[in-house]
Amino acid sequence: MGCGSCGTGKPNGCKSNGGCSTGGCNRLNVHDWLMNLPFSDPESNCRIVEVSFKQGSRKEFFRNTTLQYLEKGEYVTVEGVSGFDVGEVSLTGELVRMQLKKKQVDEFSPEIKKILRKSTDRDIESFEISKSREKEILARSRTIARSLNLQMKLSEVEIQADGKKGTFFYTADDRVDFREMIKIFAGDFKIKVEMRQIGIRQEAAKLGGIGSCGRELCCSTWLNDFKSVNTTAARYQNLSINQTKLSGQCGRLKCCLNYELDTYLDALQQFPDYADTLDTAMGTAHLIKKDIFKNLMWYILPNNTKHYPLTIDRVKEIKRLNKQGQRVDELQAVEIVNSKQKEAEPAFVELVGQISLKSLEKNDRRRRDQQRGSQNGPQQNRPQGNGPQRGPNRPPQQGQGPNQGPNQGPRRPQQNNPQGPRGPRGPQQNRPPRPAQGNNPPNGPKPE
Repeated sequence: MGCGSCGTGKPNGCKSNGGCSTGGCNRLNVHDWLMNLPFSDPESNCRIVEVSFKQGSRKEFFRNTTLQYLEKGEYVTVEGVSGFDVGEVSLTGELVRMQLKKKQVDEFSPEIKKILRKSTDRDIESFEISKSREKEILARSRTIARSLNLQMKLSEVEIQADGKKGTFFYTADDRVDFREMIKIFAGDFKIKVEMRQIGIRQEAAKLGGIGSCGRELCCSTWLNDFKSVNTTAARYQNLSINQTKLSGQCGRLKCCLNYELDTYLDALQQFPDYADTLDTAMGTAHLIKKDIFKNLMWYILPNNTKHYPLTIDRVKEIKRLNKQGQRVDELQAVEIVNSKQKEAEPAFVELVGQISLKSLEKNDRRRRDQQRGSQNGPQQNRPQGNGPQRGPNRPPQQGQGPNQGPNQGPRRPQQNNPQGPRGPRGPQQNRPPRPAQGNNPPNGPKPE
């Protein structure tokens, strides 16, 4: 999007997100595109310098009486209210003269304050001390305003570099009597108090943020003149009247609704204004939208949900026949062909049942056998089964235990088993008799 004041456009004029070449960017991303142009009369150069305060939220013009060469981004000490203030140079040269003309400020006006000097270390130290007090003063001032039951919202506090003056920016719907509050501010903060009322859009510009487009807010980067925005701009652009989507972070309608409004108004001039309804044999067709990109007008018939796109010539012809008292039999809608090929969706693959967990089952079985062997002690003299090995789904054979699979070798012999040596686990009727022990019950040991 190009700049509204200089026309240089963002890619060439700005070096950071959302900047403008001369539109009052708050991040000092200004490109002086007149810097290398030769001038026949050097004495006619502009002596006015644009200085920004509070990270670019406020900008003012000052006269460079010392004739020092000032670069963009350099700190300068300027005249303040009963003292001095420190700001940052944001624009110099002939572009300042264009900004003066845009804001209707007289270059030779005696009301323009002067630049005292380049900021020294002492000036910058005093400036940093004053800025460090702003958060504390803002929190305290909000508490005082709430205790006095004042219907106002303090959005920002700006302290002068020498700490002698403080400007309080607030928003309010009605007039506010803050005379008592000013007395409390002056007594607590020991500064000269100035109250300045701003609008909600200016408040959003001072706070900043990211818009729904994913870029930094226009009001906090380059936009400095706020024009009125109404829902008529949304209707011309065929936008749904949704207050949530059309409102910005300030709670008002988005300023970007006016950016393309002139283009839509120029394109809508070739559309007929008297074609809201068309008389047909099937009923009265009502206009629902106008497509300026395809030069089509969309209609809908009663008791029908189908949309009929008509060309401008066809609409004019139908209106001419309606004036003669004739009704058309067909609307002769245009067939809309989508040239974009539909991407093939990947086929759904059913993976349920294709993942085998046999390896996990084998690991769990091996781990249980190792734990059982460590609890029972070392095994020895354990007879081996000579039956055929079975697979994972084959029933156990005679002389072979259920836990002995094709991948398991012979078990280690059992030693010092109080229950005596055991044979291979299998069906109970095929087990060999166990020798009786002294402490065993008369019925013999119970199988595991």
